[in-house]
Amino acid sequence: MSQNKNALIRYKTIDKCLQNQYRTWTLDDLIEACSEALFEYEGKENSVSKRTVQMDIQLMRSEKLGYNAPIVVYDKKFYKYDDEEFTITDIPLTETDINVLTETVSMLKQFKDFSLFSDVSDILQRLEDKIYAEKSQTQPVIHLDKNEKLKGLQFLEEIYQAIIKKTVLVITYKSFKSRDEKKFNFHPFILKEFNNRWFLIGRRKQSQPITNLALDRIISIDYDFKLPHLEEDFNADTYYKNVVGVTVNTGFQPKVFELWIDAMNAPYVLTKPLHNSQRLIKQHEDGSIIIHLFVIPNYELERILLGFGNGLEVIRPEYFRKQMRSVIQKSLARYIE
Repeated sequence: MSQNKNALIRYKTIDKCLQNQYRTWTLDDLIEACSEALFEYEGKENSVSKRTVQMDIQLMRSEKLGYNAPIVVYDKKFYKYDDEEFTITDIPLTETDINVLTETVSMLKQFKDFSLFSDVSDILQRLEDKIYAEKSQTQPVIHLDKNEKLKGLQFLEEIYQAIIKKTVLVITYKSFKSRDEKKFNFHPFILKEFNNRWFLIGRRKQSQPITNLALDRIISIDYDFKLPHLEEDFNADTYYKNVVGVTVNTGFQPKVFELWIDAMNAPYVLTKPLHNSQRLIKQHEDGSIIIHLFVIPNYELERILLGFGNGLEVIRPEYFRKQMRSVIQKSLARYIE
């Protein structure tokens, strides 16, 4: 158990003692109570030191923990709360507390479709009630990008449970490129989110490569309990190390991409790297830069680079430069009468 948790146990124990106005509390009494509490919660038999409890009282009195506890000493040896109604468990929330809690609740609620958060749903509700009671008009200062109308989100919980329980899925799927729906077995490994979309990563068969399925293209899900789930030591960090997005083109090796970025976009790219392999190679006097990436080319990388418009130029590899040129020329042709 961490020292911070030990300290919290002592604070709550001292608080409980001082709330009891029907007996007197010496420093030795508080030391004994804290020692017993730590033994009960942690199994520690060592007595809490006198200095530790004195420091606890000092911290509880101060603003450092936000308690400002009115602990006083009378008859030169007894401790009590000057305010008989005081308790550290009922400290009013500050405006900063409210803002932080509001944003925390908002962020946690983004994952409400996962069962692993179901155990804290009642806690979130109580937090919301507490926040509303303290300050009913609170504008959020963090806005999270989300799309609750995105198809496929209803499958998140089913897939999550299938991964945990190593169950083979029977998926009915219709890709953007296919006219007809397809039904197949799928061995799920992980769920991955990218660009506000969810993807299921796994294999159809042992002999087939790892692939991703967009949840918004899944039509239905069933289970094949007779087929054993593939035992595979899948490491997502290793698998996605050299790619941007979710598509890993099997058989491709990472290549050095040399990119020119104009002065307007350079600060953005420097502060928010396109990939963790990004390296600054040269900075020109006009503010433009040359960077290198070491990645496997894929659809997501192409989309991101095209999104910079005329603010980016692919210098190499040559084949990717020609590919980008072809896409841009076709796009330009649509605007030429």
